[in-house]
Amino acid sequence: MKFKKLLTAALALVIAGTATACSSNKTSQSGNGYTPKTLNVQFVPSVQGSHLADRVKPLEGLLKKELGIPVHVSVSTSNTALVEALASKKVDVGFIGGDTYVLAHQKKAADVLLRAMNEGYDEPSGKPNGQKMSHYRSMIVVKKGSKIKSWKDLKGKKIAVQSPSSTSGYVAPVGELYSKGLNIPKQTRMVQIQGHDQAILSVYNGDVDAAAVFADARNLAAKDEPKVMTGVKPIYFTKWLPNDTVSVRTDMSQKFRKKLATAFKKIIKTKKGKDVLFHIYNHLGYVNAKDSDFDIVRKYQKLANEATK
Repeated sequence: MKFKKLLTAALALVIAGTATACSSNKTSQSGNGYTPKTLNVQFVPSVQGSHLADRVKPLEGLLKKELGIPVHVSVSTSNTALVEALASKKVDVGFIGGDTYVLAHQKKAADVLLRAMNEGYDEPSGKPNGQKMSHYRSMIVVKKGSKIKSWKDLKGKKIAVQSPSSTSGYVAPVGELYSKGLNIPKQTRMVQIQGHDQAILSVYNGDVDAAAVFADARNLAAKDEPKVMTGVKPIYFTKWLPNDTVSVRTDMSQKFRKKLATAFKKIIKTKKGKDVLFHIYNHLGYVNAKDSDFDIVRKYQKLANEATK
């Protein structure tokens, strides 16, 4: 019951935002000339984020050196709180995932500036391949030897998901499989497990039959249990999704946006900058991004909303 209440509340936010067409907001990147005197940057806790506040602190000095202004970096309590902080102009820059960005953009709270690049992996092994990727997929995994061979076998099974605001841990797999004929919220025994790594371990330990996670979350779980790389296997991958964003408040000037984007790209190429940003969110680089990159997320949001009606 507790998860159902959380699900209802979270989806209510998404539904309210989705009711406004994304096309009506695409002109907000023109900006109104706002240039920060002090830059406020905020993060939300990641899967490995128990010490995130300590990890993000060094970014203040790195950004100050590039931008020539004081920088304050902090950690938000949640995605929702960060969106509200951007909307109220208390935060200038937010590190947010695709689903949260879509909501923030619909509320006219943020524009996307950059997409992160993460370490690439081979499918279906999940092994890192040394490449950098600005996109990823969601996947459904089961324990090796499971009788579940495809998404069609998930009906009635116990499946672990993330928060309803998670693109890869909820929105994308629920939306895509709903379009194929499986309603995860209504036709499976859905349980919420905090953290993609913990969801992988729950599958490996037999606590759940399957899990919806980002590809390839097995590498995170392998830090605690190396055998998950072969003991847990994917049975389904969604379409490609845009990586997490660096997003900015909508009234930020184009001139400052370019300066900020250049700063992040330069910082992550330095030894210290790469170390800081990799240990925050496993970022390895940044590429320019545009709002239409996230239309696939909007599509999945709409389908996931329909699945709960």
